Amino acid sequence: MSMLTSPDGSAISRFAFGTMQFGGKADARASGAMFEAAIGAGINHFDTAHLYTNGASEEFLGQLAAPLRDHLVIATKVGYRDGTSSSQLQRDFDLSRKRLGMEMVDILYLHRFDSQTPLEAQLETLVAMKEAGQFRFIGVSNFAAWQVMKAHAILAQSGHAIDIIQPMYNLVKRQAEVELLPMCQSERIACAPYSPLGGGLLTGKYLDGSQGRLTEDDRYAARYAPDHMHAAAKGLSDLALALGVHSATLAAAWVARHPAAPMPILSASAAEQMAPSLAAVSFDMDEDLYGQLSALCPTPPPATDRIEET
Repeated sequence: MSMLTSPDGSAISRFAFGTMQFGGKADARASGAMFEAAIGAGINHFDTAHLYTNGASEEFLGQLAAPLRDHLVIATKVGYRDGTSSSQLQRDFDLSRKRLGMEMVDILYLHRFDSQTPLEAQLETLVAMKEAGQFRFIGVSNFAAWQVMKAHAILAQSGHAIDIIQPMYNLVKRQAEVELLPMCQSERIACAPYSPLGGGLLTGKYLDGSQGRLTEDDRYAARYAPDHMHAAAKGLSDLALALGVHSATLAAAWVARHPAAPMPILSASAAEQMAPSLAAVSFDMDEDLYGQLSALCPTPPPATDRIEET
């Protein structure tokens, strides 16, 4: 279980809500409805980023979160582009805090591993910001396990650590099981994975020809192109129908069921759209159902690739 807490000491919720659509597909009214629905489901962990919807995501979230600020865990991310200097990280985070209307946020992530800027320099900047009281927990997003542990080792020199990671993880994207999730268990690092619904693939909506990210965004279309992923989505849909449960509920609950206790980041563009995934918060998945779902998609080989020993 994660040791991360809100400013008032409340435990971080087992699910998070991602506000990528705030100020984009979701206007102020829709964003407010989703925020209230997440709060109503017991979620107190909200995720955004400096680059989401040109800053509107942070602005909307800040306004909505203000009345409950001390009870919430607010996360944002900086450093998405290669070549982001330490001074740029500080400027971007200063702007993010201004948009959020918060002197301090709870989690600050490096959004991606920067191949052009020394990690030591970026982490030195994060440590200075943390020690200045600008945020409470250090996170990294989209890092490989070796990159996380490199950061962990660098931070240890100044008495700090990686507190949380944010990888992609869902039923058809299981690379995190090879090293990232075992690493989190071993090193007591929290994990808040994104895309638990596989860009909408695992909601079942594409089975009837509906439109969405997989048909509108070339990156998502390529990411979820393999036939075995679509076969797994069909198997998930069939199982959900047999159980009388929405596919999205099962997909999100499956992510949370991993022994490393990941905290899936749910997201949507409208409150009615998010209802099935929010139902995962209270869904009790037993070991048998977890095994049935896991069998729908190949388990990735171990890091040593000694498949015969698994």
